[in-house]
Amino acid sequence: MTPKTVHVPAAGGLRSKRHDAKAGVPDRRTAKTADELLMEARASLPRRPPPAEALAAQARGALLIDIRGGGQRRAGGLIPGAILLPRNSLEWRCDPTGQWRHPAMADRDQHLILIFQEGFQSSLAAATLQRLGLVHATGLDGGFAAWAAAGLPVTRPGSG
Repeated sequence: MTPKTVHVPAAGGLRSKRHDAKAGVPDRRTAKTADELLMEARASLPRRPPPAEALAAQARGALLIDIRGGGQRRAGGLIPGAILLPRNSLEWRCDPTGQWRHPAMADRDQHLILIFQEGFQSSLAAATLQRLGLVHATGLDGGFAAWAAAGLPVTRPGSG
């Protein structure tokens, strides 16, 4: 769709302004790279804890939320006590006011640490949860790979 020129009231008369019918949607001139999106997401998050701090936070009541795909979970294992939520339903399952919320989602003050394989996707997802008002949502620094490399508890699916 081609932007059109509209006339808007201004002090001293009308002025012209380009207007895109899809307000707020970036065009090619304002598009960002994936790396820029990741940097913006991480800048908006509370500190991303390393694995040992995330384990301690879990013991204090933080929710660890594993958003990896099933294949990655089967291959790498699971973090005991982590909630498994598919990335494609994360916002609905974490919205404390929504009818589809996960039972553990009590309120917007809940501390959430999202886990993906290496921490990139979890940063982007946590930034989205921030927009839902979940101000304590962040990602695990280094992701599941860092957790496993640190020798922290991992179970195999089906092993309990």
